[in-house]
Amino acid sequence: MAISIISEGKTTNEAIEKGLKELKVSKDRVDIKVLENGDKRSFFSILTPRVVKIEMTLKEDKDVKTKKENHNEKKEINVARKEIVLTEEEKVKAKENIVNFLEDLLKKLPEDTSYEIEYKEIGFCVKINGKNIGYLIGYRGETLYSIQNILLAVAGKGINNRVKIILDIEGYKEKREKTLESLAEKIAKTVIKTNKPFKLEPMQAYERKIIHSKLQENSKIVTTSIGEDPNRRIVVSLKK
Repeated sequence: MAISIISEGKTTNEAIEKGLKELKVSKDRVDIKVLENGDKRSFFSILTPRVVKIEMTLKEDKDVKTKKENHNEKKEINVARKEIVLTEEEKVKAKENIVNFLEDLLKKLPEDTSYEIEYKEIGFCVKINGKNIGYLIGYRGETLYSIQNILLAVAGKGINNRVKIILDIEGYKEKREKTLESLAEKIAKTVIKTNKPFKLEPMQAYERKIIHSKLQENSKIVTTSIGEDPNRRIVVSLKK
């Protein structure tokens, strides 16, 4: 909850200065709203001492906000690793939903396209393999993630528990994961060598998790995420 105070003074500047001293912050850390201005007085109050009243609200610390966002993002990593418990009936129903969707999808794809479905602790792992189906991956996997979201909705029909789906097409995710892990290591070495933070390009949440996971055990490095999706990105820097 934001912290607000009411401050008074003979002038606006005086009221602001009093408020800043009370909050013990600089002017750029607060939002200021003039509640009552002494310039607008009636004839009968002209002998009354001039008073300016303002409301001063402390802005949320950007570092605190960033730490909260990154805590939530890293929390998602641990949650994703936990087992999602489905009953045997739910597993059968979910797989049936997935198969029906994929069978319809394959009718629109080259004849040699196939799929695999395997249930693991983290959920259903679905793989689509074939030739000339790179368009199903899209730029930086955007189309792949869209199909995965559709599969999530389809698989969960008629099921109470949440169904987890991990979709891979032509081994894209496996290759991408290795690429990102290698990239993370190289960036960490560069940051340690130059003592300068490195800002990565915007990534999908799944890809940011790979970077976070790879570097979270590095005692010299800290990773933070900035911005909003779809432009959210990771910044790798030295621990203070």
